[in-house]
Amino acid sequence: MKQIILAFTFVAGLIVSANAQQPFKFGHINSQELFLLMPERDSALMRLENYRKELAEQIETLQVEFNKKLTDYQNKQSTWTAATLETKQKELQQLSQNIEEYQRNAQEELTQMQQIVIRPVTEKANAAISKVGKDNGFTYIFDVSMGVVPYFDVTQSIDILPLVKVELNIPADKVAPTPQATR
Repeated sequence: MKQIILAFTFVAGLIVSANAQQPFKFGHINSQELFLLMPERDSALMRLENYRKELAEQIETLQVEFNKKLTDYQNKQSTWTAATLETKQKELQQLSQNIEEYQRNAQEELTQMQQIVIRPVTEKANAAISKVGKDNGFTYIFDVSMGVVPYFDVTQSIDILPLVKVELNIPADKVAPTPQATR
Protein backbone atom coordinates (compact mmCIF):
# COMPACT_ATOMS: atom_id res chain seq x y z
CA MET A 1 0.00 0.00 0.00
CA LYS A 2 2.88 2.34 0.85
CA GLN A 3 4.38 1.69 -2.59
CA ILE A 4 1.14 2.70 -4.33
CA ILE A 5 0.93 5.93 -2.34
CA LEU A 6 4.59 6.65 -3.01
CA ALA A 7 4.14 5.99 -6.76
CA PHE A 8 1.05 8.19 -6.87
CA THR A 9 2.88 11.00 -5.04
CA PHE A 10 5.82 10.68 -7.44
CA VAL A 11 3.56 10.86 -10.54
CA ALA A 12 1.65 13.81 -9.09
CA GLY A 13 4.96 15.56 -8.42
CA LEU A 14 6.06 15.00 -12.01
CA ILE A 15 2.80 16.46 -13.33
CA VAL A 16 3.09 19.53 -11.11
CA SER A 17 6.73 19.91 -12.10
CA ALA A 18 5.91 19.63 -15.81
CA ASN A 19 3.17 22.22 -15.45
CA ALA A 20 5.50 24.56 -13.59
CA GLN A 21 7.94 24.40 -16.48
CA GLN A 22 5.23 25.07 -19.04
CA PRO A 23 2.93 27.87 -17.81
CA PHE A 24 -0.56 28.21 -19.10
CA LYS A 25 -0.94 30.39 -22.15
CA PHE A 26 -4.20 32.31 -22.44
CA GLY A 27 -5.66 33.95 -25.49
CA HIS A 28 -8.81 35.80 -26.33
CA ILE A 29 -10.75 36.70 -29.45
CA ASN A 30 -13.85 38.64 -30.32
CA SER A 31 -15.58 36.09 -32.54
CA GLN A 32 -18.21 38.63 -33.61
CA GLU A 33 -15.49 40.87 -34.99
CA LEU A 34 -13.94 37.89 -36.76
CA PHE A 35 -17.33 36.96 -38.24
CA LEU A 36 -17.74 40.51 -39.59
CA LEU A 37 -14.34 40.25 -41.28
CA MET A 38 -14.94 36.94 -43.03
CA PRO A 39 -15.75 37.19 -46.76
CA GLU A 40 -17.99 34.12 -46.52
CA ARG A 41 -20.27 36.14 -44.23
CA ASP A 42 -21.30 38.44 -47.08
CA SER A 43 -22.31 35.59 -49.40
CA ALA A 44 -24.16 33.85 -46.56
CA LEU A 45 -26.07 37.03 -45.72
CA MET A 46 -26.85 37.61 -49.40
CA ARG A 47 -28.21 34.08 -49.70
CA LEU A 48 -30.30 34.63 -46.58
CA GLU A 49 -31.61 37.97 -47.87
CA ASN A 50 -32.60 36.39 -51.20
CA TYR A 51 -34.49 33.68 -49.36
CA ARG A 52 -36.22 36.28 -47.20
CA LYS A 53 -37.28 38.19 -50.34
CA GLU A 54 -38.73 35.01 -51.88
CA LEU A 55 -40.81 34.40 -48.77
CA ALA A 56 -41.94 38.04 -48.65
CA GLU A 57 -42.96 37.94 -52.32
CA GLN A 58 -45.08 34.86 -51.68
CA ILE A 59 -46.76 36.56 -48.71
CA GLU A 60 -47.39 39.62 -50.86
CA THR A 61 -48.95 37.44 -53.59
CA LEU A 62 -51.27 35.86 -51.03
CA GLN A 63 -52.15 39.30 -49.63
CA VAL A 64 -52.94 40.65 -53.12
CA GLU A 65 -55.23 37.69 -53.75
CA PHE A 66 -56.95 38.27 -50.41
CA ASN A 67 -57.39 41.99 -51.12
CA LYS A 68 -58.93 41.29 -54.56
CA LYS A 69 -61.42 38.85 -53.07
CA LEU A 70 -62.20 41.26 -50.23
CA THR A 71 -62.83 44.11 -52.68
CA ASP A 72 -65.00 41.82 -54.80
CA TYR A 73 -66.90 40.78 -51.66
CA GLN A 74 -67.43 44.38 -50.55
CA ASN A 75 -68.59 45.47 -54.03
CA LYS A 76 -70.97 42.58 -54.68
CA GLN A 77 -72.23 41.50 -51.27
CA SER A 78 -75.52 43.35 -51.65
CA THR A 79 -76.33 41.35 -54.80
CA TRP A 80 -75.44 37.90 -53.49
CA THR A 81 -77.73 35.38 -51.93
CA ALA A 82 -77.26 34.38 -48.29
CA ALA A 83 -75.64 31.08 -49.34
CA THR A 84 -73.17 32.87 -51.66
CA LEU A 85 -72.40 35.44 -48.95
CA GLU A 86 -71.66 32.70 -46.44
CA THR A 87 -69.42 30.88 -48.94
CA LYS A 88 -67.48 34.07 -49.76
CA GLN A 89 -67.05 34.92 -46.05
CA LYS A 90 -65.68 31.44 -45.35
CA GLU A 91 -63.36 31.77 -48.35
CA LEU A 92 -62.03 35.11 -47.02
CA GLN A 93 -61.56 33.66 -43.53
CA GLN A 94 -59.71 30.67 -44.95
CA LEU A 95 -57.44 32.91 -47.04
CA SER A 96 -56.71 35.06 -44.01
CA GLN A 97 -55.82 31.98 -41.96
CA ASN A 98 -53.63 30.69 -44.79
CA ILE A 99 -51.73 33.97 -44.88
CA GLU A 100 -51.17 33.91 -41.11
CA GLU A 101 -50.03 30.30 -41.22
CA TYR A 102 -47.70 30.99 -44.13
CA GLN A 103 -46.19 33.95 -42.25
CA ARG A 104 -45.52 31.76 -39.19
CA ASN A 105 -44.01 29.01 -41.32
CA ALA A 106 -41.96 31.52 -43.30
CA GLN A 107 -40.47 32.91 -40.10
CA GLU A 108 -39.52 29.41 -38.94
CA GLU A 109 -38.03 28.58 -42.34
CA LEU A 110 -36.07 31.83 -42.34
CA THR A 111 -34.63 31.00 -38.92
CA GLN A 112 -33.67 27.51 -40.13
CA MET A 113 -32.11 28.95 -43.29
CA GLN A 114 -30.13 31.40 -41.19
CA GLN A 115 -28.69 28.52 -39.19
CA ILE A 116 -27.90 26.60 -42.38
CA VAL A 117 -26.08 29.44 -44.16
CA ILE A 118 -24.25 30.75 -41.08
CA ARG A 119 -23.13 27.34 -39.79
CA PRO A 120 -20.30 26.84 -42.35
CA VAL A 121 -18.91 30.32 -41.64
CA THR A 122 -18.99 29.68 -37.90
CA GLU A 123 -17.43 26.25 -38.32
CA LYS A 124 -14.65 27.70 -40.45
CA ALA A 125 -13.96 30.40 -37.85
CA ASN A 126 -13.95 27.86 -35.01
CA ALA A 127 -11.61 25.56 -36.95
CA ALA A 128 -9.22 28.45 -37.55
CA ILE A 129 -9.34 29.47 -33.88
CA SER A 130 -8.64 25.87 -32.83
CA LYS A 131 -5.77 25.56 -35.29
CA VAL A 132 -4.20 28.83 -34.14
CA GLY A 133 -4.63 27.73 -30.52
CA LYS A 134 -2.99 24.38 -31.13
CA ASP A 135 -0.21 25.73 -33.40
CA ASN A 136 0.69 28.48 -30.93
CA GLY A 137 0.50 26.42 -27.73
CA PHE A 138 -2.49 28.10 -26.11
CA THR A 139 -4.05 26.39 -23.12
CA TYR A 140 -7.30 28.37 -23.34
CA ILE A 141 -8.81 30.83 -25.77
CA PHE A 142 -11.72 32.87 -24.47
CA ASP A 143 -14.39 34.45 -26.65
CA VAL A 144 -14.85 37.95 -25.25
CA SER A 145 -17.71 38.86 -27.61
CA MET A 146 -20.33 37.03 -25.56
CA GLY A 147 -19.78 38.98 -22.35
CA VAL A 148 -19.14 35.72 -20.49
CA VAL A 149 -15.62 36.73 -19.53
CA PRO A 150 -16.27 39.58 -17.10
CA TYR A 151 -12.58 40.38 -16.76
CA PHE A 152 -9.32 39.50 -18.40
CA ASP A 153 -5.93 41.10 -18.15
CA VAL A 154 -4.82 42.03 -21.66
CA THR A 155 -1.21 41.87 -20.49
CA GLN A 156 -1.66 38.21 -19.54
CA SER A 157 -3.87 37.19 -22.47
CA ILE A 158 -3.01 37.38 -26.16
CA ASP A 159 -5.50 38.70 -28.70
CA ILE A 160 -5.41 35.98 -31.35
CA LEU A 161 -7.55 37.84 -33.91
CA PRO A 162 -4.46 38.83 -35.96
CA LEU A 163 -3.30 35.18 -35.99
CA VAL A 164 -6.73 33.92 -37.05
CA LYS A 165 -6.90 36.59 -39.78
CA VAL A 166 -3.65 35.18 -41.16
CA GLU A 167 -5.04 31.63 -40.91
CA LEU A 168 -8.15 32.67 -42.89
CA ASN A 169 -6.22 34.83 -45.37
CA ILE A 170 -7.99 37.99 -44.23
CA PRO A 171 -5.84 41.07 -44.87
CA ALA A 172 -4.21 42.31 -41.67
CA ASP A 173 -5.42 45.86 -42.26
CA LYS A 174 -9.06 44.87 -42.77
CA VAL A 175 -11.25 46.02 -39.90
CA ALA A 176 -14.77 45.00 -39.03
CA PRO A 177 -17.49 47.39 -40.18
CA THR A 178 -19.14 49.50 -37.51
CA PRO A 179 -22.66 48.47 -36.50
CA GLN A 180 -24.17 51.41 -38.44
CA ALA A 181 -22.44 50.27 -41.65
CA THR A 182 -23.92 46.77 -41.44
CA ARG A 183 -27.53 47.95 -41.49
